[in-house]
Amino acid sequence: MRNTDRNMRLQKYLAHAGLCSRRKAEEHILDGRVKVNNQIVTELGTKIDLEKDKVFFNNKAVILKQESPKIYIALNKPVGYVSSCSRQNSKIVLDLINVDERVYPVGRLDKDSNGLLLLTNDGDLHNKLSHPSFNHEKEYVVTTVYPISETGLKNMAQGIVIDNVITRKAKVKRLSKSKFNIVLKQGKNRQIRKMVGEIGNKVDTLKRIRIANINLGNLEEGKWRYLTHKEIERLLQKNVVP
Repeated sequence: MRNTDRNMRLQKYLAHAGLCSRRKAEEHILDGRVKVNNQIVTELGTKIDLEKDKVFFNNKAVILKQESPKIYIALNKPVGYVSSCSRQNSKIVLDLINVDERVYPVGRLDKDSNGLLLLTNDGDLHNKLSHPSFNHEKEYVVTTVYPISETGLKNMAQGIVIDNVITRKAKVKRLSKSKFNIVLKQGKNRQIRKMVGEIGNKVDTLKRIRIANINLGNLEEGKWRYLTHKEIERLLQKNVVP
């Protein structure tokens, strides 16, 4: 694994080969599931020689295909589907996508939630959308089991401590006595559900309707569409607003 111009970071190689996202590739490396030339590699940032080194995942060769066209998809995820490429006794979002290229979800939308989910085979876009510096907004419509108070809405807008960390300020707007709209610039695990729990309520339904400049619109549940060139260009910019 010499340091040459033909080198590529191992996690980038796995992502470009269509195995998974770069972040998931890092997890696989740390878990000892990746080999280079039949030797397990667990150090992130390891570089491989594209012309000489052979990469294996779970002892199966991972081949870097010729540069395939970049695919960008918007899906209206139904409740009951997991935002994962790995099937673990659950229905996964890839069951809903019918394309030849291997794509993977950008971020997560939990099994009990529905709405907009982006999928792509572009590892660079995945990293950009995941990095906090890009400040991409995510917008949701939430209904609660019980009527929600003005104080509760205000507390969520100002920030609430969950998992020992205070959430970033959010835009919150009441839609009815038990429904509100919320716009976040972060995506902690089950963040909205935890925030609602902290104010003494429970989420009944949670639907994501926008990511940055991409709107769910009238896309039917369980259906998907390709993003337009204009949508993709704007999505790659920093600080995108609708």
